[in-house]
Amino acid sequence: MDRHLPDLASLRPPGGKRSSKRDRILNIFLRQEGHLSADDLCDLVRREDAGVGRATVYRTLQWMVEAGVARKVDFGEGRSRFEPSFGHPRHFHLICTTCHQSSEFLSSDVEALVEEIAAARSFAPAQTVVQIYGVCEGCRTGRTARTLDGGTTGLVFARDALRIAIATERSGLAFYTRAASLTRDPRGRTVFQKLAGEEREHLSTLEKRYAELAAADPELESRPTFLFFKGAASGLFAEGAEQLRKGVDDQQALLIGIKCERGSHKFFKRYGERFEDSEGKQIFLEFADEERAHLDLLIREYRALSERQGRGPRRPARDAAKKSAR
Repeated sequence: MDRHLPDLASLRPPGGKRSSKRDRILNIFLRQEGHLSADDLCDLVRREDAGVGRATVYRTLQWMVEAGVARKVDFGEGRSRFEPSFGHPRHFHLICTTCHQSSEFLSSDVEALVEEIAAARSFAPAQTVVQIYGVCEGCRTGRTARTLDGGTTGLVFARDALRIAIATERSGLAFYTRAASLTRDPRGRTVFQKLAGEEREHLSTLEKRYAELAAADPELESRPTFLFFKGAASGLFAEGAEQLRKGVDDQQALLIGIKCERGSHKFFKRYGERFEDSEGKQIFLEFADEERAHLDLLIREYRALSERQGRGPRRPARDAAKKSAR
């Protein structure tokens, strides 16, 4: 699988000279999928250039790790393995102790827990390594088990990010459609209708993007889940819709919308910023920007409605405005 390569000049240490052998080794390494041992990479390099020595490959691997182009992992085999990190989402591993096969996954809940523990101890973590050892389905049952490793991870990450964004958009569309039907104030109803229209348009765009992604890999739908959350932002809008059913006035409906959009924006921005450069990261941050625009619109309308009704904004809306500016 061809990979977009980094600017090698930007990775060289200050004053470092260009090395054609190192660049060749790097290009060969980044073309591979999965996890390579140093010996594996030596064999691959020497097939293309028999003049490259083993020591040169070892030194280049160390340089790639220090430059952030490669990650060093240990699967309990008695030797280290290496995987590309440039343009490849950070992840954890499930490792089978029988066949030594690994499968990749990412849990932002795990990362959040690590950050919480580190902050409580005033510790500055540089790297998080989570490796779960056990026996895979294939070794336990004899059935062929699907794994995630190497070149497919980025694609599946984007798939899972789109699934979460689509679920949130559908939930938001249902919320704003119902809010528009309940709102008595003509201007407030127009705002909810506008947001419902934007949610519908964004949903169509996301579904088209998902279809294009699926067309690039006919097996995409059957690949295992890569991105795990305890709950997605769509739950925020579902909770908001339930509050609407209990009966609310126009100001309360706007406050519920503000709460939903603020939570959704925070969700996608927080997790998007944790991801390394990838399409999945881009999807989350783009969605966070959209939710922020919706949040700002709702806050402005809440203030305008309060002024039209001859009373100042309630404290929750003022707090929402402050938080949205952060």
